Amino acid sequence: MTAAERIKIIEASCKQVGRGVFFSTLIIVASFLPVFLLEGQEGKLFGPLAWTKTFILAIDAILAVTLAPVLISFFLKGKLRTDDHNPLTRGLERIYRPILNWCITWRKTTLAINIIALLISIPLLLSLGSEFMPPLDEGTILFMPVTLPDISNSEAKQLLQVQDRIIKSVPEVANVLGKAGRANTATDNSPISMVETIILLKPRSEWRKGLKKEDIVNELNAKLQIPGVVNGWTQPIINRINMLSTGIRTDVGLKIYGQNLDTIYALSNQMKQALQGVNGVKDLYVDPITGGKYLDIQVNKDAIGRYGLSVDDVNEVVESALGGMNLTTTIEGRRRFSVNLRLAQDYRNNLDEIKRTLVQTPNNGPVPLSSVADIKISDGPAMIQSENALLRGTVLFNVRDRDLGSTVKEAQNRLNSMVKTLPKGYYVEWSGQYENLIRAQHTLKLILPIVLVIIFCCLYFAFKSIREAFFSLISIPFALIGGAYMVYFFGVHLSVAVAVGFIALFGIAVETGIVMVIYLNDAMQQLVALKGNSKETITREDLRVYVMNGAVKRLRPKLMTVCVALFGLVPVLWSTGTGSDVMLPIVLPMIGGVLTSSTHILLVTPLIFLMVKEYELKKYGKLEVLDVKE
Repeated sequence: MTAAERIKIIEASCKQVGRGVFFSTLIIVASFLPVFLLEGQEGKLFGPLAWTKTFILAIDAILAVTLAPVLISFFLKGKLRTDDHNPLTRGLERIYRPILNWCITWRKTTLAINIIALLISIPLLLSLGSEFMPPLDEGTILFMPVTLPDISNSEAKQLLQVQDRIIKSVPEVANVLGKAGRANTATDNSPISMVETIILLKPRSEWRKGLKKEDIVNELNAKLQIPGVVNGWTQPIINRINMLSTGIRTDVGLKIYGQNLDTIYALSNQMKQALQGVNGVKDLYVDPITGGKYLDIQVNKDAIGRYGLSVDDVNEVVESALGGMNLTTTIEGRRRFSVNLRLAQDYRNNLDEIKRTLVQTPNNGPVPLSSVADIKISDGPAMIQSENALLRGTVLFNVRDRDLGSTVKEAQNRLNSMVKTLPKGYYVEWSGQYENLIRAQHTLKLILPIVLVIIFCCLYFAFKSIREAFFSLISIPFALIGGAYMVYFFGVHLSVAVAVGFIALFGIAVETGIVMVIYLNDAMQQLVALKGNSKETITREDLRVYVMNGAVKRLRPKLMTVCVALFGLVPVLWSTGTGSDVMLPIVLPMIGGVLTSSTHILLVTPLIFLMVKEYELKKYGKLEVLDVKE
């Protein structure tokens, strides 16, 4: 074979698959369009994945039709052999040919099996739970109990010490660090009644046999049942993300808006009672609005008149004795410290001592503060929360041992009648992770139909035939079969990560279908070139033989397309460490979908192609043959 003949064969082969490879790459890029439109946390997480894959595939599409043929001409030397010389190809053909022959012979059975498998996958998908994102195991636990809002500093300190001691008694706990109240920053508005305890765990190899992180949380929760304290369990990173994005420090929060704090608090408690007993609802409590204790000092103007005092005189004593008066500022290098003066703790730690605080009068000497002011402890709001120019209360809870979507749905059903009877000017809003879930679902539902239309247009430009484009597109539903089965049997809930996996699966499934349709049309070209394009010269047996040859003789490149995807994804199933629990929901639908879509393409696509060609030959007297070489 001369060099010119070799180049001519390479050119013809590249033209045969070039358009299909180019448009299949564009289809994979188009299938990732929904990922680009994701917002918030999910957009930041999966955006780099979509951009990286898009840039790689865009360059790949260009190189596939420009550089690849040149490299083939350089490296494809020596004696060219047919596929029959490859023992692996011969072995695969011996297995594949009788199976395909059975499928073509038993057409109705083959189609019925595929349709039944597709119908079974629908209730499987519908039975799956839903969540925003698969829970990422951060390796640590954040314990966030909430106690009564009027707790004192000394009681909070004692409570913190008791809790830390109990937590440390669990063998899997390495270290415990807790704080009560706010840190020295304006961004942390935690009251003294809220405790944050970070629990560092030992390596999993040192845990008791068969123990999971959920078991440790349940054990800690059982040991930390302290009267007046509502436990809350989460993780440090996701807790900060929730608080920054939604203002809710638990998985789900029910926000109640209105004009009166007492009414909001009463409604919050009613809704909390209604949510008691909902399966999956854990750590349920009402964010305390009222219940704060305030030292209320009201100056008696008649009394201060008799003693020759003014209101400012009394307020100055209160400020200096109880609040602390700023006397001066000390300078230590570049640092400045204010020096405050107030009474010792023993003289201001109870109401009677405060009443005995002395006030100096002009003519009568020192008198007790109680003689010139009414002093009492008053109830008031522990913390005033507002949003959208309205006062706000919240009912907070975490979701464990159940998926987020069905848990919130059951909770909403319980509260429907109560929500409809709220006073005028009051309304509720679901927030937290559920808010993110609804937003992501809305985006995906809006853009997925558009993506399918884009994929169909790319298939049409690849084949210049609506019928052939439809053949390749129907592989998508059958790809969902394996994805649904894999997600169901691994017990994974539907989430944004699973949706991204299905989105990536669309492109892979269509890509394999394009390769099959290209070779089937190539077989039809060979048949027409040999016997002409007429029903008088072409028989049903001829169609059967050439469709079989088109499917069988190009088995290796089709299997290579499938195996490349599988070899890159299967190792993720055995991956461990931080992040593996997020990657697993992405690859499960891809692995299962690639297996079922490739089976459909190898066995059912040739059958449907043969049935369509038989229909064309019977109705039109000739075949519609695509020019796949340009």
